[in-house]
Amino acid sequence: MTAAPIPQDEAARLLDLARYHVLDTEQEEPFERITRLAARILRTPVAMINLIDRYRQWGKSRIGVTAAEAKREHSFCAWAIGGETPFVVENAAADPRFRDNPMVTGEPHIHMYAGASLITPAGHRIGTLCVTDSRPHPLTSDDLQSLQDLAALAMQELELRRERLDAAQAADAQRRQAEELRQVLSHTRIVEGISSLMDLDLPFEDALETAAALVSEAVGADFTAVLLRSGPTFSVKVPRSARTFPEEVSQTATSLLSGRSGVLGSLGDLSAPLYIGDYAGQPQAIPALVAAGVTEVAYVPLGDDPLRPLLLVLRLSSNSVRGWRVQDKALLEVAARTVGHALRRQAALERAQGEARADALTGVLNRRAFEEDVLAQATLDPATRLAVIDVDGLKGVNDAESHAQGDKLLKVFAQTLRAEVAELGQVYRLGGDEFAVVSLEPADTLLEWVDLAARVAQQMVLAPVGASVGVAAWADADAGTPAALLSLADARMYDMKRRRQALR
Repeated sequence: MTAAPIPQDEAARLLDLARYHVLDTEQEEPFERITRLAARILRTPVAMINLIDRYRQWGKSRIGVTAAEAKREHSFCAWAIGGETPFVVENAAADPRFRDNPMVTGEPHIHMYAGASLITPAGHRIGTLCVTDSRPHPLTSDDLQSLQDLAALAMQELELRRERLDAAQAADAQRRQAEELRQVLSHTRIVEGISSLMDLDLPFEDALETAAALVSEAVGADFTAVLLRSGPTFSVKVPRSARTFPEEVSQTATSLLSGRSGVLGSLGDLSAPLYIGDYAGQPQAIPALVAAGVTEVAYVPLGDDPLRPLLLVLRLSSNSVRGWRVQDKALLEVAARTVGHALRRQAALERAQGEARADALTGVLNRRAFEEDVLAQATLDPATRLAVIDVDGLKGVNDAESHAQGDKLLKVFAQTLRAEVAELGQVYRLGGDEFAVVSLEPADTLLEWVDLAARVAQQMVLAPVGASVGVAAWADADAGTPAALLSLADARMYDMKRRRQALR
């Protein structure tokens, strides 16, 4: 028996397959309908829609067989994706490539096989629509054309399925945005304006500065700022001044805003707004600010987070507005809650973006993050090195000890690897038992990291495990593009895996 050759575009093909999020999903009627039609039109007892993953063939739909999965080295479909025309085996028992194949010598006793590739819009062959028979079954050219037509329909269904998933995610995002907008519309006119600013596609600091200007004008302030907590001190996020202060006063104000001097020194645990009507009368008042005419100060927490920012508002003695009126306080506090909500929303968005780039099982970055950080880039740092890693022995752990132990193995391996890499690079899980490390460190260092992670992971299970690694550098003459760099590292990993298997 001979296993099918690996396609030249294997790394990109697997990434394209992953975009469809279809592996290990439930059977779906549109695909069942196509396999029924294939079996009926070509008059075969068996028809399947198979997808070729890294080490396996997995069936999205199947008629006439029960097994959904087979090893890739046993797969007829792995041969079919290597060509542009339908792949036909008329007598598998007489074909040296297949006569010892377990699917020929045992169930389903394949005699005839015909498969047409599922070709993505990017041109990658991710699987097949195939038919088999346990008896001689000649096919005509019309039969093969029908098989290709049905394969094209199956690929269209996969595209529609992916588009529906994308649309559902977009609709969910719009629903959340609409809910936030309903909350914004319940505020006052000025707060509505501030909320709208936060919804605009502006840099967040620009939106905050404009919001501070609206609040400043509404309450008749001479100076506003958003203060961010930085350890035990505060730093200025957005200053906004209605007048120019003398140089010495500006320096003193900078000291006030960036440290713990003056009134700010007592605000470490401030959880409620603080309004000061006579700044000069405060024991901690700074003489230079008093000399500049600062008479009224308001500090309003933005939100309820322990590390919440503060909104600072100052009035000078020349200001015609006197005292913190009820409407001033109401506007400042509603505006502060609105800005605090926007800050929380921004933090939630950042968390959601982080989660979308994180692998749910191991916590390291996922395939999507790898595509964005590496494959989507036009070029990389000349010193960049990419290690593609395959955790050897995972299937043995799953079979002998349980899938829970297999998951534990992957988690320990990934977390140990991430701890070793630390700030010197990034760790990605590309899928299944495949990982990648991107770093500027020497290749020997990357190999040491992987070796340590594999040795720590081995302690978690009884079955023997290891790691096959392929390292490629951007500076390699044959790299040229991030995709080529991935293919080169992937090929070197396969070489190492074959050498390890040969030594067993």
